[in-house]
Amino acid sequence: MTTASIVQRVWNYCNTLRDDGVSYGDYVEQLTYLLFLKMADEYSKPPYNRDIQIPKKLNWESLQNKSGAELEVHYIKILNELGKEKGMIGEIFFKSQNKIQDPAKLYKLIQLIDDENWVVLGADVKGDIYEGLLEKNAEDTKSGAGQYFTPRSLIKAMVECIRPEPKKTIADPACGTGGFFLAAYDFISDEKKFTLDKSEKEFLKFKTFRGWEIVPNAARLCLMNLYLHNIGDLNSEPPIERADSLLASPSQKFDFVLTNPPFGKKSSITISNEDGTQSKETLTYERQDFWTTTSNKQLNFVQHVRSMLKADGKAAVVVPDNVLFEGGAGETVRKELLKSTDFHTILRLPTGIFYAQGVKANVIFFDNKPAAKTAWTKGVWIYDLRTNIHFTLKTQQMKYVDLKDFVERYNPNNRFKRKETERFKKFTYDEIIARDKTNLDIFWLKDESLGDMENLPAPDILALEIIENVEAGLASFKEIVEGLNGK
Repeated sequence: MTTASIVQRVWNYCNTLRDDGVSYGDYVEQLTYLLFLKMADEYSKPPYNRDIQIPKKLNWESLQNKSGAELEVHYIKILNELGKEKGMIGEIFFKSQNKIQDPAKLYKLIQLIDDENWVVLGADVKGDIYEGLLEKNAEDTKSGAGQYFTPRSLIKAMVECIRPEPKKTIADPACGTGGFFLAAYDFISDEKKFTLDKSEKEFLKFKTFRGWEIVPNAARLCLMNLYLHNIGDLNSEPPIERADSLLASPSQKFDFVLTNPPFGKKSSITISNEDGTQSKETLTYERQDFWTTTSNKQLNFVQHVRSMLKADGKAAVVVPDNVLFEGGAGETVRKELLKSTDFHTILRLPTGIFYAQGVKANVIFFDNKPAAKTAWTKGVWIYDLRTNIHFTLKTQQMKYVDLKDFVERYNPNNRFKRKETERFKKFTYDEIIARDKTNLDIFWLKDESLGDMENLPAPDILALEIIENVEAGLASFKEIVEGLNGK
């Protein structure tokens, strides 16, 4: 059976459960619990014979001889008890709940999973199956799951540009379902790029990745995703911490940071680098490592990423447009980035590629540097993949081939040897500093749809762009109102 057919078979059963009010997200969550138990059971038997640290009364076999109300009661007991365990098991089952109210359907799902021998499937096959399910879940816009799912084509392009290496650490302070880790893992384990020895393979499996995710369910899905891709194991310490990464200065520095922090400007917490008392409206945390105090979540993540990097660390971060042009704290962050890092590349992303509507975003690339009297940034290269380019999530999805020209122009092997093209331009440090508020939202291509009816996008694309612009405007208006109300 092919990967696609297994995904389809497992996913089709969700349609039956939806009649009982089980959402896509709930279904993937229940699959995670049961699949974890099934694979643990397979590992406990020959030829593996591993100590899986799951009590017999709570293992996969304990589910198999039960049905009806007895099965439901026992399944709930398993979820509750395993959620109290330490390590990977406890994180997977943290605050887990049974969302399948019909015991007969729970029984059928258990049989569906039991029919496959999951361990013998290659890590790429198991991983592709789970990634397929996560993507289907992200497509369900009503659940909001798409906010944790970055387009895999974009992630691959970012990793190709950053080019992570063996025995180097990689972090994501808002890791969602783990897309950046998986792409980096695939890049490093590619035999065409690296020939890994035993210690390098061990490092890649257990020590390379470190992530933070504030939403418990997303953290759970991320752990399972990594586990299915052969990152970590049943008995190792989880590489993902269920926490808000912005709350404290990083205790560890990393070689690479790749991330797509959650969209949205305001945070209920104002991160401060100043001494002062807490206000009634916000809880303020001291971050002496930050350049400026702001409640703009995106600007805080940019500052946090820089703090996470080693002296020669490299970062690629997805940010909304406002990070490039907003005044006040935004201007301060941009000036400090240009000064203290080699802020060398911006990729202007097209619209219609994120499951979260109304988003205009970019990828910023910068290399950390030691303190110096003069600015490290000598020039910023900007690639415009937005003007006159249109994508939709359903009929015209962005694929890696659409980003290939950018990766080639980025020139990962030697980014100091680049050539300008129609879409790729260099702006010197002096030119940028001279711009009002150090505005980096720079574009130069003529929008062919303006004033030319013949070049208008297709109606469905035009409609989506209108929706995105309206939703972006509503989001900005909501933030203003919340600010006036002191929220």
